[in-house]
Amino acid sequence: MIFIIDSSRSVRPHEFEQVKVFVSKVIESLDIGQNATRVGVVNYASTVKNEFPLKAHFTKASLLRAVSQIQPLSTGTMTGLAIHFAANVAFSGIQGARTRSSEVSKIAIIVTDGRPQDLVQEAATRAKESGIEFFAIGVGRAELNSLREIASEPLEEHLDYVESYSAIEKLSKKFQEAFCVADLCASGDHDCEHICLSIPGSYKCACNEGFTLKPDGKTCGTCSSGGVDLAFVIDGSKSVRPENFELVKKFINQVIDTLEVGEQSANVALIQYSSSVRTEFPLNKYKTSNDIKAAVKNMEYMERGTMTGMALKHLTENVFIPSEGARANVPKVAIVFTDGRSQDYINDYAQTAKDQGIKMFAVGVGNALEEELRIIASDPVKDHYHYTADFKTMNKIADKLQVKICVEPPKKDPCACESLVEFQTKVEKAMKTLTSKHILLYQLIFDPLDTVPITINCNNNNLHIYRAPPPPPMQSSVPERLTVAEHLIQQLVFTQRSSHQAASRSL
Repeated sequence: MIFIIDSSRSVRPHEFEQVKVFVSKVIESLDIGQNATRVGVVNYASTVKNEFPLKAHFTKASLLRAVSQIQPLSTGTMTGLAIHFAANVAFSGIQGARTRSSEVSKIAIIVTDGRPQDLVQEAATRAKESGIEFFAIGVGRAELNSLREIASEPLEEHLDYVESYSAIEKLSKKFQEAFCVADLCASGDHDCEHICLSIPGSYKCACNEGFTLKPDGKTCGTCSSGGVDLAFVIDGSKSVRPENFELVKKFINQVIDTLEVGEQSANVALIQYSSSVRTEFPLNKYKTSNDIKAAVKNMEYMERGTMTGMALKHLTENVFIPSEGARANVPKVAIVFTDGRSQDYINDYAQTAKDQGIKMFAVGVGNALEEELRIIASDPVKDHYHYTADFKTMNKIADKLQVKICVEPPKKDPCACESLVEFQTKVEKAMKTLTSKHILLYQLIFDPLDTVPITINCNNNNLHIYRAPPPPPMQSSVPERLTVAEHLIQQLVFTQRSSHQAASRSL
């Protein structure tokens, strides 16, 4: 962005100061930086002075200081010369302008109060043809026809006139809105729950991996994964104390609020332990988050010892099992909470849980031992254990856990039988659609391989092996694009056939 400011004799000193205030206010709304908006100022009267180029200042503070130091030239009004200088010098690569291929907009704002003493039309036309977008501001006795020649189209958006310099500051708001590319994410002026992505003059929200952006476009309250079996293993020993146990329950429900609970999504179990272990509810007990939160709220405090090892053994033997609701091929996650040293041995039971594929998070408060938390936590340990000295700050741990707890379902093997059936269904649907729209000129007819149909049963779905017929001869009346479409379908079927033959051999 280049400001081209008229400082001819007709512009009095206090009026020139008002122009500088206008320039400064526009700059304040911009995201200034080497890789963001660059600003230069060209000062003109009978001559042209490059006050500072685009490459001179990459911080807002230094830019504003430079603007404050500009002095008027106080001679004639060579507007055409100033436009020519801006287009050929100020917007050149050597002065800090970025190439047109970089898709960086080039904007010039010219402020003048009188009749030009040279021709402006040719200079302005060439400047606009080079890709510069011109905004023209006329003050007082400025010549309207010259302003029209300078301004880009549409004129109603690129040409402004004010009667005096005292009114020019009112235009700053318009330009602030037009060019505002301030980094709202960096300033914290946004409502994104997880990730804020800056876009010119605004922002958009995104979610951490494993979460889905809600319809409000800002919050990320639910897991996007297909499902997770989650067990909370909660220390209910005497050292926790009743008032802190209530905070633990709030911590659990804070995590629950981030989950999409349901038959095909997150299932939750709760285990409390002290000198003994008690399953408060199994994985298959509740199917709504409200029911789970109500059960958590009603959980009674056990108030005895700290048998963490016994609780981990119970987790592997009595919680993540089919009869208690554990699902096959669904990620298993456990959050183990404790506030002190275990009174039994934990190493083997913690390792057994991890060997069974359970993703283990360890949460410690107060007198919890870091060594024990590390033993419980899955690898990488630093991502799976959390500690806070005070129960009142557990909510911060919940915020961190909600980012990590959702486990994406494993990717499908493209060569697996189920994947081939899915592929076959998509191809058949696509061919029917192309035929119905007359993009395919004839109905594809498939012959069974070796004259005998080959059918593979795959989870109650039949996978059929076909051989595609040869394409019909080219006809001059047939558009080439249709023959290409037919050929692509043949290629799809050939790929499908090859994959199916490989699958049938393996079966």
